[in-house]
Amino acid sequence: MDVPRPAFKCFDDDGRPKRSGTVWTASAHILTAVIGSGVLSLAWAIAQLGWIAGPAVMFLFSFVTYYSTTLLSDCYRTGDPVSGKRNYTYMDAVQSILGGFRFKICGLMQFLNLFGTTIGYTIASSISMMAIKRSNCFHESGGKNPCHMSSNPYMIMFGVTEILLSTIKDFHQIWWLSTVAAIMSFTYSSIGLALANGVFKGSLTGISIGAVTQTQKIWRTFQALGDIAFAYSYSVVLIEIQDTVRSPPAESKTMKNATRISIAVTTTFYMLCGCMGYAAFGDAAPGNLLTGFGFYNPFWLLDVANAAIVVHLVGAYQVFAQPIFAFVEKQAAARFPDSDLVSKELEIRFPGVRSPYKVNVFRTVFRSCFVVLTTVISMLMPFFNDVVGILGALAFWPLTVYFPVEMYIKQRKVERWSMKWVCLQMLSCGCLVVTVVAGVGSVVGVMLDLKVYKPFKTTY
Repeated sequence: MDVPRPAFKCFDDDGRPKRSGTVWTASAHILTAVIGSGVLSLAWAIAQLGWIAGPAVMFLFSFVTYYSTTLLSDCYRTGDPVSGKRNYTYMDAVQSILGGFRFKICGLMQFLNLFGTTIGYTIASSISMMAIKRSNCFHESGGKNPCHMSSNPYMIMFGVTEILLSTIKDFHQIWWLSTVAAIMSFTYSSIGLALANGVFKGSLTGISIGAVTQTQKIWRTFQALGDIAFAYSYSVVLIEIQDTVRSPPAESKTMKNATRISIAVTTTFYMLCGCMGYAAFGDAAPGNLLTGFGFYNPFWLLDVANAAIVVHLVGAYQVFAQPIFAFVEKQAAARFPDSDLVSKELEIRFPGVRSPYKVNVFRTVFRSCFVVLTTVISMLMPFFNDVVGILGALAFWPLTVYFPVEMYIKQRKVERWSMKWVCLQMLSCGCLVVTVVAGVGSVVGVMLDLKVYKPFKTTY
């Protein structure tokens, strides 16, 4: 006689609580990760490349990102795409499929990118908060006060908020934060698009020699590639997002649908915001589109847009920080399994709340220290545009292209020197060249910034 097993309805095949994510929650996570502060630098990037190369490069990056992420989504399970062993993180997938030295290199690259992205988001959020304050100050003084101020207090405010949100245990519990953040990203992108409409400036080849030197033109073109790459950078958290998705249908199928929706929506917004921003400003397109509008009316609409950016980046920070939190806490639990500081959950009860709030000492201390560290580094290097370019260059080839391609070849047993193998390797080599030139351009930009900026003393 068959015995009913209702308890198993609450668990997945790996014994973990049943995942409940859908194509829509996965899309929200992706949009939160991908439509970040990078969208604000796209007008500047297109200004360096011009009306021909700018949109062409953006379409190229969108295609490469979409194709490589479909390859990566097939690597969530090792072996059988429906019943194979689950890989909970990007690093798990690389270790399971490629193993060895490449696993260590992947971990280093992934966590450097995640760590750097949280720094970039801290800088971007402080710029938007200052833009609100300066706009109101400017209008209250009737335009007489230049309203210069330091970004440090705003970075500290952002850091305190992230410390509080970092008490959320894991990725599965932040779906609501991603949904709010995704809505905010559409809000400020739409406002930027609306404000940029009405004029048409720019040229076919971008900013002209004379406005900048020939050397600057080359470095800026390279940096623009890094900025666009950063705007599409989310492969680094794709496996973690896929691990929130329920099955059936197969997780890879759901993730491919979510990726298709997200890339289509993202590219549409990027093309509109980047192109309209360039049309509005021409060669003078700013590194941050919304702050580039200065103190023009309607200033309250710019305040709304900048507030939406801050809310979005609060959520996006968590999307990129959670994989780091999960990895460090997993390693600590494996190394110190008997330590109460690492494994014991303390229960705190609040009046009127039925279920207790659970706190882990190690988790709380480590996550707080992580946020403090990213905040301090942001205060040391508060230049947004060049940091964005370096992050894009750092992540694009190794994490968006190389590892997904190599895992797909190994997983699907693609024969060496076959047409498919050759095409995949050509794609990887081409993207490596883009990464190198973008990285060089962005490093040069940072070196020039360091000659001007003074740590903890920079004002805007």
